[in-house]
Formats: sequence, C-alpha cells, structure tokens
Amino acid sequence: MSALQDSVTRPPAVAAVPKGNIALGYLTSTMVVILLFAVPLFAKNFVIFQMTIWLIYAIAILALNILTGGSGQFSLGQSAFYALGAYTSAILMEHFGVNYVLTLPVAGALCFAFGFLFGLPALRLSGIYLALATFALATAMPQILKLGVFEHWTGGVQGLVVTKPDAPFGLPISQDVWLYYFTLVISIVIYVFAVNLLKSRTGRAMMAIRDNEIAASAMGVNVSLYKTLAFGISAGTTGVAGGLGAIAVQFVAPDGYTIQLAIALFLGMVVGGVGWLPGSLVGSAFIVFVPNIAEEVSKGLSGAVFGAILIVVIFLVPHGSRQVAYKIQDIVRKIRK
Repeated sequence: MSALQDSVTRPPAVAAVPKGNIALGYLTSTMVVILLFAVPLFAKNFVIFQMTIWLIYAIAILALNILTGGSGQFSLGQSAFYALGAYTSAILMEHFGVNYVLTLPVAGALCFAFGFLFGLPALRLSGIYLALATFALATAMPQILKLGVFEHWTGGVQGLVVTKPDAPFGLPISQDVWLYYFTLVISIVIYVFAVNLLKSRTGRAMMAIRDNEIAASAMGVNVSLYKTLAFGISAGTTGVAGGLGAIAVQFVAPDGYTIQLAIALFLGMVVGGVGWLPGSLVGSAFIVFVPNIAEEVSKGLSGAVFGAILIVVIFLVPHGSRQVAYKIQDIVRKIRK
C-alpha cells in the first residue's frame, strides 16, 4: 500500500462525533438551563461560588473541546491562555478602571490573536509533538508573569487583587449570586456559539481536518487557515473563562496558572467526552468537586483516592459522559418502542 493510501485509510487521532450528536436536544437543554437558573434559590453563597467556578472551568473545557474534538489538535497549553485572559481583565479593572463586563471581550480578543499567532508555527506539528509544544507554553507562562519588567502591572509573584463587582441597578442579590447569573448567561452564549460553529461550514471543515487532513485538503479545505482559526477560537474562549475566573476569585497570581491547570482542563475534556460539548459541564464537575470528595475520604491520600476514582471512570466509560448519554438515549428509545 502506498504512503498516500495509508494516510487516507488511517483512522483519525480523535474519535469522530456525528454532527447531530455534538449537543443536547432543545427540550433537555431547556430543562438544564431552568435548573441552573433555579440553583441560587436553594443554595448557600459558598455553594453558589463553587457553581460559578464550575461554569468557568466548563467554558475553558468547551474551548479545548473545540480545538481537540472539533479540529483534532491536542493542546496542553490552555492554562497559558486562561492566565492571559485573567491578567488582562485584572489589569484593565485595577490599573485602568475599566468595567469588568468590558474587560471580557478584550481578554477574548487578545487571547484569540495570541492563539492564532501561536497556531501558525504549530502547523508544522501534530499529535504528541503539538502537545509538547503547548506543554512548553503552559510551563513558561507562570515564569513570564513573574518577570520584573511586568511586575508593575502583574504584581509579580505576589499577584494582583481584583475588586469583586456588586450587582447592577441596585438588585437585591449578593455579589456571589450576581456573578453566578452573569457567568451562567455568558456560558449559555458561548455554548450556543460553539454548537452553531461546529454545525456551520467552518465547523464541518474543522471536523473534516480532524477525520482526515489529506482528504480534507484534496477536497479544497484550507487546512492551514482552519487549524489556526481553531487555535484562535479556542484560545479566545479560554481567555474569556480566565477573565471570569479572575473576577470571581478576586485574585490573580502566576502560581495559580501552572501546568496542573492545563492538565486538569484536558482531563475534564476526556471525562466529559471528546467532541461532545455538553460533556464540558460533566468534565468540569469532575475536576472541581471530585478532589473535594477525595479529600473527605482521606486527607493524607487525597491524590491517591482521586487517581483511583479517575482510573475507575476511564475503565468503565472510556469515552466519557458522552458514552453514558448515548446509552441512556438508546434505553429511552427502546422503552418508547
């Protein structure tokens, strides 16, 4: 068999997800949204804060899913874009007095440009080599933020404190509840954008590259453009998540955006299901809440407990929550018949 034939018949690095199955149905989505809007009516402020962080990480995981599940490119550098977005919002708020709402599109645009430019040299890389390049980016970012030349803006190793905004228009709700609703609305907007993106012509081109790059190129798809565009969109969305994270946590510091964050986001994508956008919520819940459960089981061996839970999950559902959702869907169909 020739090299060309081998390339054409080689299975994709990322398991393909049918276009119609990348999101939940309208009825299920509506029920989930209603449930999320009702949470603050019954939960305490600390729980609401945790739910806000959960939504923020879900946005970051969804962004990674656009890159990996959509275009088939692996990245371990999402923490770098998350940090850039967080520091952009923090600096604009604290040094320039910009309204926190306006800092988010700036953070997204800056990270989009940075991700797009990083994607250009990354075109020569694929698979594990691309993952290593993005790994280097994630490792370098905390050290760059500690440089003395940026210390006036970033606060150096001590970080930067961010003022938590109050609810607008005199609404009688706490800061945590307002930020939760604010984050939820942005999450819904980004989710709808991501679903429409992957179902559009651009998304079909990305998924064609994911399935078989050579075949996509032969059909006239501009591989270089769509791969760098996927990097830019993923980085921009992650930057928005980073900005939201800075506002919610009220603090940014270089040690908060290490490679561990990048690995956690990648883990969340895998647990949620690569290419299945609703799985971002499940993956985010796993990396936010499971470590707390593991610590309650054993404070001294929380890492071991978390690892054991992860092994069990990967063994039982290797395709993540996507596999569980499809199984439930099949059972419901059989019951209806």
